[in-house]
Amino acid sequence: MPKLTKRSIDALKEPGMYGDGEGLYLRVGPTLSKSWILRTVVHGKRRDLGLGSASHVTLAEARETAREYRKKARQGSDPVALRRKQGLTFEDAAREVHASMLPTWRNPKHGRIWISGLERYAFPIIGNRQIDSLTSADVLAVLTPVWVEKHETAKRLRQRLGAIFDWARGAGHYPHENPVSGIKKALPVVRPLVQHMNALDWKELPAFFQQLGQREGLSARAFEFLILTCGRSNEIRGARWSEIAGNVWDIPGERMKAGRPHRVPLSDRALTVLEAVRGLDDDLIFPSTKRADDGSAVPMSDTVFHRLMKRMKVEGITAHGFRSTFRDWCSESARADRELAEAALAHSFGSLVERAYARSDLFERRRELMDAWARYVTGESGDVVQMVRA
Repeated sequence: MPKLTKRSIDALKEPGMYGDGEGLYLRVGPTLSKSWILRTVVHGKRRDLGLGSASHVTLAEARETAREYRKKARQGSDPVALRRKQGLTFEDAAREVHASMLPTWRNPKHGRIWISGLERYAFPIIGNRQIDSLTSADVLAVLTPVWVEKHETAKRLRQRLGAIFDWARGAGHYPHENPVSGIKKALPVVRPLVQHMNALDWKELPAFFQQLGQREGLSARAFEFLILTCGRSNEIRGARWSEIAGNVWDIPGERMKAGRPHRVPLSDRALTVLEAVRGLDDDLIFPSTKRADDGSAVPMSDTVFHRLMKRMKVEGITAHGFRSTFRDWCSESARADRELAEAALAHSFGSLVERAYARSDLFERRRELMDAWARYVTGESGDVVQMVRA
């Protein structure tokens, strides 16, 4: 691997990790910001140590620091602990918090997204600063450039910054109040437009479902099951036979968006779909044609329904939008009570007080509603039904 040079560093215009040898890397972020990373082993575990922004730390300085840290690691010392004695940098603090939170995320992807946002927007500005020297003005310097243009990203970034400073205070590295607290008042008010997933009109659904039923293939059966159960794409693609008990689908909390278990009453048509795919795999109900390295089944791609609709020449709607189709049908045709429709979608409803007293998941009433939905979807009943509380 050729060594980096000042000229080659200046010429790098593609995001990625570029090695200099002996564990030293130059990381080029999505915005083309450049920072130094040392990958080494500390107490038997691989660690990524930030050595600062390339705009402040030269190649020679990065190599010298990397040699010093590798030597300390070989001698059994922890370079991060040594650096703490000199003063913890913001990047070190962020990576400590990230490492502590990794076991709590259900999906490793969440962990990658969490740190990548900081790498892109925070580290180039305050990454190599001693954390105890940072103030609200520094936090504003991170958030202001993206607060309006990428508001949702900026809000998540603010939450991560707050968590890092909370940890630093608790660990004794930050002697002041959390600089993120109250900073919202210094940022402009942003009123984002609500964007809904494009959905099929409920009156057009029986025709779509009939067209779907004429197609062969596992993706079409999975799509039918999605519509009949009003599930989310990831819930359907990750569905397991162990979750099916008779005519009930018990989805564990770790697979639900809200983190709470959800019971789905299965209509006769939904059970028919399950019988059509039984035997394809002992674990996954809708396995991908691809297999893991150990030969086990893996879920279908998250683009499977989009690609299916493209083959069907159906445009302008999304798989998630069929939940909205169901909700509109509940309001306009079934005349179902709001709490019943929301429970079928695994949504929370009402105030905190109302939710505290609403202990029932309305399962038996939801079974009636889902049976009526299946009859409507399959064209067995075009009549308006009423599901209001008697």
